[in-house]
Amino acid sequence: MKVSRALISVFDKTGLLDLARALNRHGVEILSSGGTAATLRKADIPVIDVSKYTASPELFEGRVKTLHPRIHGGILMRRDVEKDEKEAGAAGILPIDLVVVNLYPFEKTVAKQDVTNEEAIENIDIGGVALIRAAAKNSKFVGVVVDPEDYAGVIRELDETGGLSDSKRHNLMIKAFERTSHYDWAISRHFGGEGAEKFPHRMKMVFERAYPLRYGENPHQQAAAYRLVGERSLFDARIFSGKQMSYNNFLDADSALHLIREFWGRPACVILKHNNPCGAAVGRTLKEAYARALACDPMSAFGGIVAFSQRLDAETAGAMGSQFIEVVLAPGYEPGALEILKAKPSRRILDISDLWHAVQAGDVTFRHITGGMLYQHEDSYVYDLKAAQVVSRRAPTDAEWRDLYFAMGVAKHVKSNAITIARDEQICGVGAGQMSRIDSTRIAISKARANGFDLKGAAAASDAFLPFPDTLDELGDAGIAALAQPGGSVNDEKVIESANRRNMALVFTGIRHFKH
Repeated sequence: MKVSRALISVFDKTGLLDLARALNRHGVEILSSGGTAATLRKADIPVIDVSKYTASPELFEGRVKTLHPRIHGGILMRRDVEKDEKEAGAAGILPIDLVVVNLYPFEKTVAKQDVTNEEAIENIDIGGVALIRAAAKNSKFVGVVVDPEDYAGVIRELDETGGLSDSKRHNLMIKAFERTSHYDWAISRHFGGEGAEKFPHRMKMVFERAYPLRYGENPHQQAAAYRLVGERSLFDARIFSGKQMSYNNFLDADSALHLIREFWGRPACVILKHNNPCGAAVGRTLKEAYARALACDPMSAFGGIVAFSQRLDAETAGAMGSQFIEVVLAPGYEPGALEILKAKPSRRILDISDLWHAVQAGDVTFRHITGGMLYQHEDSYVYDLKAAQVVSRRAPTDAEWRDLYFAMGVAKHVKSNAITIARDEQICGVGAGQMSRIDSTRIAISKARANGFDLKGAAAASDAFLPFPDTLDELGDAGIAALAQPGGSVNDEKVIESANRRNMALVFTGIRHFKH
C-alpha cells in the first residue's frame, strides 16, 4: 500500500523529525496541527495545517481540531468501494493513508500525587483516540502508528518498498487497539477512585511491556517485565549504572522496597537475599545502620540487595567498599556517593525517591496461579503497640518493646514459617521458609550464634501463633527474654505457662503475617 498522505498529531515528539523527513523524502503530503506542525516547520519540513485543509478553525483552545469529516472521511473511506470513492469526491475528501498519533499522557499525569481533577480531565485525549480507532478499523488501507518505537520499522518499509505491507498494517492495528484499550481502562480506573469496588465480580487489568529481561528465574526460562498501567513501579526507578536488571533482581528489589518502608524517617538499612531479609538495623547514621545490618549475616549478604531509608551519603557508600552487592536502593544519592558506588561497574544503583509512597494502606496485591490469580489487601501494618496484649506475668521492658516491634516489622517480610531475633533494633538471626516453626527457630538461633551475637536478653517475633510450647522453650534456652506472636492457638495456655516458668515476657499481637 502506497502512502500518499499522512496525518501526524503527537504529544511525544521522540523520533518525529526522522519519520517526517522520511515521509517527505518519499513525497508524502503531511497534515498536522498545533505543536506538531510547529515542530515540523521549525525543521523546514513541509506541512499543511489541519485547519487549512478542513477550512475549519481549531475550537475551544484546541479541544476540537481533527474531529472533522474531511479528516475522518479520508481515514475511513474504503478504497475498493466505488460508492465511497464517489461520496469522497463529492465532499472534497482526500484519502489519508497513514495516521501517526500518540496521546496526552493521562497515565503519567494521574500518577502524580498532587494531581487535580481538572488536570486529569484536561489530559483525556479525545481526537487522538478517535483518529487511532478510525485508522485501526480501516487497516486494510491505512497504517496507524501509536508508538515512536515503531517509526524505524515504518521508515524501513517505505525505503525498501515505497509503502506499507499488509502484515505491517495488521500488526500496527493490533497495537493501536491495545493502546486505546489501555488508555480507556486507565481513565475509568482513576475516576473510579475510592468509590470503585475493591473486589468486583469482573476485573480488567492492563499491563504494558516495561523492561527487557534476558531470561526468567533461570536461563532456560524466557521472560518479560510488564508494568500495571497507571501504577508506579520499580520499572520507573531511575537506574544510575550497572548491568541490566534481571527477573530475580526485580523480585528481590521489590521485597527490599517494601521492607525498607517500615523504617521511614529513621536511618535504616536492610539487606535481602533470595527474597528474604538477612540483615536489618537502624543506627544513628546510615553508615552505622549499614554496618549493623551487614553484621547480622555477612556471608548471606554476599551478592545481596541493599536498601536504605534515607538519601545515601558518600561516607556510607565508602563503607560499602568492594562488598559484592547486586542492587542498591535509596531515596536519592549524594553526588559523591554515586561516584563511589559506580566504581563497581556491575552494581545496579536505583533511586526509589518516587516510589517511597507507592504502596499505601488499602492497596491490593495479586499473585498468579494456574488460570487465574489471588487478590488481597496489602499487609500494610505491623501491630498496634497499645492494643498488644501482655499475657505473661512479666511485661516487656521499654527496650524489649522496641525490639519486639522491630523484630515483627522484619518478620512480616520473611517467608513463613518466620522467626526473627533482634536486639537494640538490629536483627541477630532469621529463620525463614521452613515447614515447621521449630526448624525456623533453630535456624534463627544458629545464625545468630554463628555471627557472634549474645542472645541473652534479646527479643524474638513469630509471624504466626506457636502451635506448641517447643518454639518458646527453644528461644528461652538460647537466652531470649521476650517474644511477640499473634496468639490464637489451642495451646496458648501451655505456651503462656512455659513463658512464666522462664520469666519471659510474652505478647500476643492478634495480627498474623504469613508470607508464602
